[in-house]
Amino acid sequence: MVSFKELGLVNTREMFAKAIKGGYAIPAFNFNNMEQLQAIIKAAAETKSPVILQVSKGARNYANQTLLRYMAQGAVEYAKELGWEHPQICLHLDHGDSFELCKSCVDFGFSSVMIDASSLPYEENIALTKKVVDYAHQYDVTVEAELGVLAGVEDEVSSAVSHYTKPEEVVDFATRTGCDSLAISIGTSHGAYKFTPEQCTRDPKTGRLVPPPLAFDVLDAVMEKLPGFPIVLHGSSSVPQEYVDMINKYGGKLPDAVGIPEEQLRKAAKSAVCKINLDSDSRLAFTAAVRKVFAEKPAEFDPRKYCGPARDLMTELYKHKIINVLGSDGKA
Repeated sequence: MVSFKELGLVNTREMFAKAIKGGYAIPAFNFNNMEQLQAIIKAAAETKSPVILQVSKGARNYANQTLLRYMAQGAVEYAKELGWEHPQICLHLDHGDSFELCKSCVDFGFSSVMIDASSLPYEENIALTKKVVDYAHQYDVTVEAELGVLAGVEDEVSSAVSHYTKPEEVVDFATRTGCDSLAISIGTSHGAYKFTPEQCTRDPKTGRLVPPPLAFDVLDAVMEKLPGFPIVLHGSSSVPQEYVDMINKYGGKLPDAVGIPEEQLRKAAKSAVCKINLDSDSRLAFTAAVRKVFAEKPAEFDPRKYCGPARDLMTELYKHKIINVLGSDGKA
């Protein structure tokens, strides 16, 4: 058993309380490799933003759970090297799909876990979520749950259709499970194709897809039912068109990739939404930078020469999100 406190990590309880009171959201950045982790920590340290390092089940398997523990501990020490005296870094399991996986993450030093039982019938979702909460809270690990289903595909999470969260269920769910935060569905989705062309309109000047607005009426109703309760948005990447264009220019194929407009995320961040998940954007930035190097320098084979530019571009992306979208800079 490894306590997250021994690794220098924090849970989300105080983070979220401050975010709701301050009208900003905590960035939750998924990572799969060292370069992503370096970029996240550098961006958070330079902006003095609390940050959540998110690891999916697939990423945990990819990295190895033991290496991951030391990477998290190393991230805290790296942040201090960069001048961040008291780093506020959380290590979070994203979309845990079983009690066993969540328990294993708690035992290996995660400071927060998500149990995603949203695909199960309502009562089964409650039962599994409560089981995870009861275990995690023994070790002061915070728990995120999900009510409603997001469409799209990202890592091992997929659904063909979305189901908006039912506001009338949230009080009963939060009360009976004891969860610390709640991920809801209001129209965001996983992956780089968050909407089909049929769901969008096209800008007559640029020809680009314009996505439909999020269901803020659902968010408002949830906040009315659970005033001050931490709300989470998954699938919130904006799919920056400059990265999509770079990927396509240098041999990629991402036609009609479209994400959530940043102005809608800014609006959400000023509400009870205190955690916003971003994954696809950094994948796009990484891939765009690597493709550019491969196209312009086809003889290059040193990974540092293409992973380095990718890391730099992701750092820029993370800082932009922290400062210009989430408003969490200077809050740690």
